[in-house]
Amino acid sequence: MENNLKTAVWIAHSLFERGKATGSSANMSFKEKDHIYITGSGTCFGTLKEEDFSVLALDGTWVSGPKPSKEFPLHRMMYEKSEEIQAVIHTHSFYATLWSCMEHENKTDCIPEYTPYLKMKLGTVGLVPYGKPGSEALFAAFEKCVAKSDGFLLANHGPVVGGKNLLDAFYCLEELEESARLACKIEGSQRQPVFRKITE
Repeated sequence: MENNLKTAVWIAHSLFERGKATGSSANMSFKEKDHIYITGSGTCFGTLKEEDFSVLALDGTWVSGPKPSKEFPLHRMMYEKSEEIQAVIHTHSFYATLWSCMEHENKTDCIPEYTPYLKMKLGTVGLVPYGKPGSEALFAAFEKCVAKSDGFLLANHGPVVGGKNLLDAFYCLEELEESARLACKIEGSQRQPVFRKITE
């Protein structure tokens, strides 16, 4: 568990220092035996410490630590999706979020394959319909999509990825962001993207 906490803190600091997480908008979790450790509500990846993790039972019961992130239900659904998923990261990284604001015909595999690495590292990336962060509408939309793709873009919000461990989830998130960056650069030069505003 101690190693997982150290790795989680390193990942958080790395993402923040490179501008892939800002303010208190990101959250991360990992499974440890019969518990889930998730970043506390309002924590910042730039200053994250080991004691900033909340401990929950697998059913979501709060065991100890600070108040858990309000987006824990997204993490729980990822863990319920597959026993292989042992860590989950959600950020608002720039290019993935920008891509999530665009209209896409393919809702279960919305990032074009310009290099082989996204499919090799993560797989398909589904687009989840917009719901206000932390809302039941968002959780209901995610539940309908979670079995259909490997990673996800929450519309007008940002990416959610899982991995077999923290570093695997981190690598998947990095590849998703890089693939979204390439797609934005290439597609933006070839066509006029249609951007979707929040209407709620």
